[in-house]
Amino acid sequence: MSVDTAPAPRRAQMSATDWIMLVTLGVVWGGAFFFAKVAVSEVPPLTLVLSRVALAAITLHIVLRIAGVAFVPARRWPAYAGMAVLNNIIPFSLLFYGQTQIGAGLASILNATTPIFAVVIAHLFTADERITPGKAAGVALGVMGVAVLVGLDALGELGLAVLAQIACLGAALSYGFAAVFGRRFRDDPPVASATAQVTASSLMLLPVVALVDAPWTLDVPSMPVLGAVLLLGTVSTGFAYILFFRILQSAGATNISLVTLIVPVTAILLGAAVLGERLAASDLVGMALVAAALVTIDGRVLRRSRRRLL
Repeated sequence: MSVDTAPAPRRAQMSATDWIMLVTLGVVWGGAFFFAKVAVSEVPPLTLVLSRVALAAITLHIVLRIAGVAFVPARRWPAYAGMAVLNNIIPFSLLFYGQTQIGAGLASILNATTPIFAVVIAHLFTADERITPGKAAGVALGVMGVAVLVGLDALGELGLAVLAQIACLGAALSYGFAAVFGRRFRDDPPVASATAQVTASSLMLLPVVALVDAPWTLDVPSMPVLGAVLLLGTVSTGFAYILFFRILQSAGATNISLVTLIVPVTAILLGAAVLGERLAASDLVGMALVAAALVTIDGRVLRRSRRRLL
């Protein structure tokens, strides 16, 4: 991956619209962990990855046609194939494998290390997203907040299924590279970028899944699992990646990676709002830490406070 020295035609910090989209993406991807946990009980990980990206591709091609947006030109396909590997095939496969061995809570904590990788990778490979003390402190606060929020007892699983945990960390590393690699698509319409990525993923995975899983020989999944797979593909992937590329286009690699801090927060809030689950004191502490992390990384509140003191 070469160093990206081209000036980025986007804001250095998140706008209100960017934050709204990021929180929405966090809500949508919060559901993805639940859907995946339901689905892997009956569907092999690789088959689930193919089902997820293929459903997203079908959905997004329909959206492209309705919206009248042109698909990406053929010369862009090699780059989107690379994005598909970094942002879909590797992390989805590793996370789904990980969730066959460890709980969703620990998986989400390990996935929340994505901003750490993204900050370091962006510092090394871009000219305009360097590590700052604020970013470093914010990411550390955020990961700590996710651990408190999900429950420190989830960390008791550490070391019990080492390969699964390494797989989840590998997924976070891959997402970090994808966030930086995806900057090259900032001139393409987000819906076209999302469609190209999941289409490339589907085409590359099809022969692999046919050889490894032979999905036509598998038992037909139950209705709850089929529903989970459908929602995972259409909402938590198709719609989610339109938001992903839109935020990446306007706010950059480091900021898009912050969604992995928001996912556990939204999952717990949805549980309280929809399922009537009670919020514990640790939930409130964890959410406060994540909020402090996001404010620290954004930097505006701290800069205003510093100016007032001076």
